[in-house]
Amino acid sequence: MLTHERVQIVRGARSGLTLIVAVHSTALGQAVGGCRLWHYGDWRDAVKDALRLSEAMSLKCSLAGLPHGGGKAVIALPEGRVLSPDERRDVFLDLGDLVESFGGRYGTAEDVGTTAEDMLIARERTKYAYCLPESEGGAGEPSEPTAIGVLAAIRTVARRLFDTPSLADRKIGIIGLGQVGARLARRLGSDGASLVVTDIDGSKKALAEELRAQWVEPQDPLSMEVDILVPAALGGIFTERSVASLKCSAIVGPANNQLAEEEVAELIAARGILWAPDFVVNAGGAIYGSTVEVGGGDPEEGLRLVGAIGETLDTILDTAERESVTPLTAAARLARDRIQSAREIH
Repeated sequence: MLTHERVQIVRGARSGLTLIVAVHSTALGQAVGGCRLWHYGDWRDAVKDALRLSEAMSLKCSLAGLPHGGGKAVIALPEGRVLSPDERRDVFLDLGDLVESFGGRYGTAEDVGTTAEDMLIARERTKYAYCLPESEGGAGEPSEPTAIGVLAAIRTVARRLFDTPSLADRKIGIIGLGQVGARLARRLGSDGASLVVTDIDGSKKALAEELRAQWVEPQDPLSMEVDILVPAALGGIFTERSVASLKCSAIVGPANNQLAEEEVAELIAARGILWAPDFVVNAGGAIYGSTVEVGGGDPEEGLRLVGAIGETLDTILDTAERESVTPLTAAARLARDRIQSAREIH
């Protein structure tokens, strides 16, 4: 049964590409969620991504205390397709038209494969494109506040596992050195962590060398022997089979939808590994964008709220221990209770 309020699938009038917007919930307010531009073998896989990611955004916004529900936009590129500058402009004008058709019930921003400059193009067709370049008065790329929030979550987990939030000499493995992963790696390196990193892009070895991090090839990244594993690439990497190869004490990372199926949370817990729910850990960008750009608040206040992700995670992990459930169950239950309460009020 579809639990989403509205799902729209269109063929872009200019680009000819498949664009999807999925709005999961507006019970807490306008649905927000970034736009993902990615290659898919079948457009229906892009729809599945939009459905899962938009529901995760609802949970994320609820737990972060934001006045927003969850939504997601996905632009499906055929395998091997590379956009020219003119084609890229066309597709983001198409995105603006699609977002505008929701009449303010959904607002978009950048995500995997998209940038603040792309949102500026979409803004030509809708006022509901957010996280514009700072030079245009926007909050800019959300990667930095996202990385700050992930670091707060990692320190919370370190304190629970090792009795100190200090990451000095802790061995931390990062899978993916993209916008968030690279920023996080620099911050962890500055904190004295011993880094093991990997990425499907071999050019990222230069960053590993700069940070004096150990580089491992990306074929089997889950077998890193580390204290904390940080998934910072695409989701779905934890499956019934892959969990067996884990050699870490905890998993704390920004990648969305890390679990291939919800049941995998039980398998991770059965191995004695602490998994911090991704929709709690990676909320920094949403919190900062909502506070600063959508809400017109002060950037310092936005960063303070991002830092509170560690406290939110602490509360969820306490609840999970007390009720003998997984962190996923504890987090999702709390988020959905808040959404349901808001729905009943409305």
